[in-house]
Amino acid sequence: MFRLDGRVALVTGGSRGIGRAICETLAKAGAEVYVNYAKGEAAAREVCEAIRAAGGKAEPIGFDVADSKATDEAIARISKEKGRFDVLVSNAGISIDQLLLRFKDDDLDKMLAVNLKGAIASARAAIRPMMRARWGRIVFISSVVGEMGNAGQVGYAATKAALLGVTKSVAKEYASRSVTVNAITPGFIETDMTASLPAEVREQMLKATPLGRIGSPADVAAATLYLCSEEAGFVTGHVLRVNGGLYL
Repeated sequence: MFRLDGRVALVTGGSRGIGRAICETLAKAGAEVYVNYAKGEAAAREVCEAIRAAGGKAEPIGFDVADSKATDEAIARISKEKGRFDVLVSNAGISIDQLLLRFKDDDLDKMLAVNLKGAIASARAAIRPMMRARWGRIVFISSVVGEMGNAGQVGYAATKAALLGVTKSVAKEYASRSVTVNAITPGFIETDMTASLPAEVREQMLKATPLGRIGSPADVAAATLYLCSEEAGFVTGHVLRVNGGLYL
């Protein structure tokens, strides 16, 4: 079950954290994975080397999702080279945390460019080869913050909440072509971003999570694999919460 043999996948923001775990999981399931990075080329190559060492297929591909032209060109190149493009996991994202009264327009613009505009641009480019093939999987990595909000994360919450509307709209537009579009809203996951949080904040998040532990990138990757598989062919427009019960 949950095999992706012969499929070609792109994971944006795939060089570390949740993105890396998704790349490794999809490759282990048989997909040929393109590991996207904007700046971390060395990290992306390391991910690819690890995947190849484990018997999988992976290639690094550098472009900034905030640049829609570069995104279009990269996905078109993958599609042309491989003769197909099956799976997009839109994971690239940034967070600039600040209370509303201190929140700057530039900060909002940066997050909108990557988290929302970048996700839409990636999906728009990916949908073309998927329509031709009459098969495709798009998974947007949103956040529990987009569902429940969080103090000091107005901009991040706004962009991640918007992704849920994008998910449902695109799902309705392309269901007739057997393209499914879903979102995952991770909760408190152990990544570089959360590792830098103050100890008291981490403790508060842990106490608020009914399952009593911090999630791992592998938890999110497993959910992503399911949504990318044949077995999830009747699931579209869905928001899958991987949050340990933090938000129900």
